[in-house]
Amino acid sequence: MEANGLLFLGVAIALLGAGGGAGSVVVVGTPTPSLRTVYQGEVGVREATGRNDGVRVAEYLRYCGLGEGYEWCAAFVSWCHGQAGYPQPRNAWAAALFPVSKTIWSKGRGASPMRVPKDGDVFGIYTPSKKRIGHCGFVDQWDGKWCITVEGNVNNGVVRKRRLASTIRAISRWN
Repeated sequence: MEANGLLFLGVAIALLGAGGGAGSVVVVGTPTPSLRTVYQGEVGVREATGRNDGVRVAEYLRYCGLGEGYEWCAAFVSWCHGQAGYPQPRNAWAAALFPVSKTIWSKGRGASPMRVPKDGDVFGIYTPSKKRIGHCGFVDQWDGKWCITVEGNVNNGVVRKRRLASTIRAISRWN
């Protein structure tokens, strides 16, 4: 990583020249990847032993201040946002990713859909035993009947999945 940084610095100096005057190219840094690029690139990540662990799962959890062993769907969502340059969300609790100010679509309890979900939005699944949203992930495609998702902590990994839109409780937009 440091070698790449030095190479980048060398390229920036070469492009700017000694004076860096008018007509010089200014290199600001490596572009931040899009949120969609980040979360799609994580499909296939697996837990090491099936106990909410492993090198990458630990990264997701650490991003939210936790160690291995915790449910990590929301930590995955938070980590992906961070990798794409968004400071929020940064929470490993799925229910916390759906504040009223960020919720763009919801159902149940008299709520009605407000805006059409798009890729990069965060979906939430209601868990009756927890009496709250207990699982979340990314909307990758939405047609009103089906939602193609990318989500972590499903079958011990990050997966791309097709869900009925009717199974989704809420959708938030953080980007």
